[in-house]
Amino acid sequence: MVKFFIPRRRKSVAGEIVLITGAGHGIGRQTAYEIAKRQSRLVLWYINKVKKEVGDVIIVVNNAGTVYPADLLSTKDEEITKTFEVNILGHFWITKALLPSMMERNHGHIVIVASVCGHKVIAYLIPYCSSKFAAVGFHRGLESELEALGKTGIKISCLCPVFVNTGFTKNPNEVAKSLIDGILTNKKMIFVPSYLNIFLMLQKFLPERFLAIVNRMQNIQFKGVIGHKVKMK
Repeated sequence: MVKFFIPRRRKSVAGEIVLITGAGHGIGRQTAYEIAKRQSRLVLWYINKVKKEVGDVIIVVNNAGTVYPADLLSTKDEEITKTFEVNILGHFWITKALLPSMMERNHGHIVIVASVCGHKVIAYLIPYCSSKFAAVGFHRGLESELEALGKTGIKISCLCPVFVNTGFTKNPNEVAKSLIDGILTNKKMIFVPSYLNIFLMLQKFLPERFLAIVNRMQNIQFKGVIGHKVKMK
């Protein structure tokens, strides 16, 4: 209750090296704009970047993601593999590369960009949802492990925006601002919009018929390959 009425204290990220993956568009690009306002040293990683060229990264935003909307039988094997390589394995490789220097200082911040689909499934997005569930699990596991190791100076945040259209949110400004606010206040789980957190808690107690009605009311639409034909779902 105290945290609800009293604003959280914000930390300074001025002068910190911030690495943002998938910075060419959407959430990654808008997050870069917001971070730049706070006088951080930005590394915008869209395809490749060598660690030795930038030094020890203090804040990393694992934003890169991909999605192939289709029913399971229409989804190509290589699309399933690519989804997991980008959406979850990328978190492992980047974190393993940058975490050692953070642990030496017991200082840093890692952002896992997941999705509301990491908490709630949507039809015709089985690989995407599965990879995002894995990303949420990675966030929770890493947080628990760092606490067990006594590295509490390293903060972990998980960003979960609502799924819209092709997997890229159509309101990146709102998402980026919520993300920055979450980083500066060391928030663990960041939902956009914020009311999703309440809905996800309630769905554990509400009857399945009611949840099915709510899902239909959301009217989430995107182009997907259904039965080998492109349709709006």
